[in-house]
Amino acid sequence: MGTSSAVQRLPRAGLILLAFVTLMWGVNWPVMKVILGVMPPWTFRAVVVPASGVILLGLAAALGLSLRVPARVALPLAFASLFNVTGWHVFSAFGITILPSGEAALIAFTMPVWASILSVFVLGEAMRLRYAGALVLGLSGVAVLLGTNFRAMGAEPLGALYMLGAAVSWAIGVVLLKRVRWDMPTISLAGWQLVLGSLPILVGAFALESRLPTGLPAEIWLWIGFVVLGPMAFCSWGFFRVVHLFPATVSAIGTLMIPVIGVISGAIALGEPLGVRQVAAMLLVCGGLGLALLPSRSRT
Repeated sequence: MGTSSAVQRLPRAGLILLAFVTLMWGVNWPVMKVILGVMPPWTFRAVVVPASGVILLGLAAALGLSLRVPARVALPLAFASLFNVTGWHVFSAFGITILPSGEAALIAFTMPVWASILSVFVLGEAMRLRYAGALVLGLSGVAVLLGTNFRAMGAEPLGALYMLGAAVSWAIGVVLLKRVRWDMPTISLAGWQLVLGSLPILVGAFALESRLPTGLPAEIWLWIGFVVLGPMAFCSWGFFRVVHLFPATVSAIGTLMIPVIGVISGAIALGEPLGVRQVAAMLLVCGGLGLALLPSRSRT
């Protein structure tokens, strides 16, 4: 009985989906660092965000799912898109051009702090002791990782501010998603958010950066394709689905593993720091994930 109810509270399919989203978004950070070394931020986001939205809407249509946006959710959809897509993608793109990819990921994923606080006051979700302990462990891991680079961050305060803006914007978007009953397929919801959220980005790209860089290496376009299909299209749908399956607090805490993977992949691919403190932080974050996601009444 306890095991059955625990499985209902935390669907296995949701945990598997969360694992894929976590892995793909984690390795995406050093990939973006490489791309943004040769492509301006507005232009990069103007290429990948609308493309991934169109892919998701096309897939929804191919599956016979409705693309209709109910009139009552049109305005909430616009607001959610502004925070969940526009704010997140613009701020994070500028932040990662200044900071190493691992540091950028770490600051961005202070998002669970803001999402947890907002979900308690806006959604009325209970901050259970187990979730609070998981949050403390996870954020302790992030603090240990950040502690290795406070001096470097102090030299680039604008980069840290950009990433903090991305984190707060995403947290607001997560809570808005949970507050509204959308009555539309998740893949359609994700696609429309990306398309609507890309409109201000396209305006910014045309107004501020004017044209696409020429002569980009073929491998850069391959990485852009990976970003569009994986971290953008699949993970955008996957994360929105996870938000619907889990309370906002659990889905937010679950994403704490992403900066850990970002630090590891950044160290492997770009030679960014990876030492004793990073390993200790990973143990803390994994402990927080286990506490947040494992069924509380079952050891099986």
